[in-house]
Amino acid sequence: MATINDNYLKLKAGYLFPEIGRRVSAFAEANPDAPIIKLGIGDVTEPLPEACRSAMVTAVEDMGNRDSFKGYGPEQGYGWLREKIAAHDFQARGCDVDAGEIFISDGSKCDCGNILDIFGDNNTIAVTDPVYPVYVDTNVMAGHTGPCNDQGEYEGLTYLPINAGNNFTAQIPSQKVDLIYLCFPNNPTGAVASKSHLQDWVNYAKSHGSIILFDAAYEAFITDPEIPHSIYEIEGARDCAIEFRSFSKNAGFTGTRCALTVVPKTLMAKAADESDVELWKLWNRRQSTKFNGVSYIVQRGAEAVYSEAGQEQTKGLISFYLENAKIIREKLTAAGLQVFGGVNAPYVWVQTPNGISSWDFFDQLLNKTNVVGTPGSGFGAAGEGYFRISAFNSRANVEEAMRRITANL
Repeated sequence: MATINDNYLKLKAGYLFPEIGRRVSAFAEANPDAPIIKLGIGDVTEPLPEACRSAMVTAVEDMGNRDSFKGYGPEQGYGWLREKIAAHDFQARGCDVDAGEIFISDGSKCDCGNILDIFGDNNTIAVTDPVYPVYVDTNVMAGHTGPCNDQGEYEGLTYLPINAGNNFTAQIPSQKVDLIYLCFPNNPTGAVASKSHLQDWVNYAKSHGSIILFDAAYEAFITDPEIPHSIYEIEGARDCAIEFRSFSKNAGFTGTRCALTVVPKTLMAKAADESDVELWKLWNRRQSTKFNGVSYIVQRGAEAVYSEAGQEQTKGLISFYLENAKIIREKLTAAGLQVFGGVNAPYVWVQTPNGISSWDFFDQLLNKTNVVGTPGSGFGAAGEGYFRISAFNSRANVEEAMRRITANL
């Protein structure tokens, strides 16, 4: 009989968001008339920018003409999109990133997990706590951890607690770790990292031969001019960091699927024989073998983000969601809750009232207010006692959700 990958059996009962969906579905079935408002998962609600839609319509027409038809595209992505990304997102901010170092993909979530394909199984791995669950779960699936304890922590991972005491920015570990997951603006806490803090991480990584896996999926929400948008704004980062980005939140591509990963050609890691190997070559081989690229139509839509109209329209989307975050933050603060984030990020991180657990607060909000958020404990042991509320929804829903919540606290 065929056997399975037993590492999957080490995973906790269910991935966080499917578990939320299960509870919400059960509630909706029992209460079919309940006006549920979902502020849990970070899914956008506003339409794609008109510039992107128009570009995609034109691309569809291209597919109807033999002369402009596109079949398989380059696995790394079309050069015309990668050139615009390099110029607008990196070089304009002083980052030494070339179009040849950019790989277009169908999601940064996928890449954060798939990147493990090019690393060995004996690396020590550090994650913040709380943390985006994908970083942990994909390492469990790959066999990089032992079992999970009662607090939800996996043996073999180095957890770096982030909390109000350290401004939700992890302390540099005293021991050596090989792979370091950092996410700024942070999911779930909404925190950002200063240039000096990121410089400390880069210095650590370079001195220990570590690789930083830097998730910048929410960089477009940074409004503070002193906060870096990219790890490559930090001196030395090309020698120790891979960066993940996405079109999902800035341009509303959650259902359209387009993202990118930057792997500098100067980035090295060790083979078993202690020789230096270029990670770019490994990732290029991985993508060429396992990935057929993002569709021409979607890449044309992503390219339109960098047009004059696209830039204006995406900025409008970002401003809209940031205003939602401001409403959530201000209303909950006025109601007496301790609130973090929601300034340079679309997530508000709330301390649960009266010391109740994260899942109890989830159930309380669902049953009393018909509002859905995300229990902090789902992001790790240090997230217990907190709750994430997403700004991704309509203005009317956000305002109504805040009215219900504040009336029932």
